[in-house]
Amino acid sequence: MSGKSLGGRGPRAPAHTSRSIKAGLTFPVGRITRYLRKQRITSRVAPSAGVYMAAVLEYLAAEIVELSGTMAKDHSKHRIVPRHIMLAVKNDEELNNTIGRVTFSQSGVLPHIQEVLLPKNRKTKGKSKAKGLVPEEEDGGKGTGPANVVGGNAGTN
Repeated sequence: MSGKSLGGRGPRAPAHTSRSIKAGLTFPVGRITRYLRKQRITSRVAPSAGVYMAAVLEYLAAEIVELSGTMAKDHSKHRIVPRHIMLAVKNDEELNNTIGRVTFSQSGVLPHIQEVLLPKNRKTKGKSKAKGLVPEEEDGGKGTGPANVVGGNAGTN
């Protein structure tokens, strides 16, 4: 049995090479082409349509995994969780335009505080005055002091 193949019909034919390997892709070209045909979007589907779609999907997946891996590292984590994927998509301008309206399960919300709710930075020099209340001596008796506030009870007896 040395040197002979079991079939006995000459040299062995080369193994079938998939379209994914020919295109240098990881995503399955044949399966994506089958899904395109099954969707019935059009009556005919070009053979290269599956290759192109697989390449686009593989690129998007690689981009999301890369950005979410960076986000996980920023949070000192070794595992990517849905929150990291959501933060990566929302913080990237192009991905946010593409799939920004998608709801990510178990991911929370983006950290955002409205400016109205933030404390105001007060710069005081020497004296501290209550905002909006000016004593009557400084405004000549006709300003916005406590006695002149509409609806106020100060100074009325």
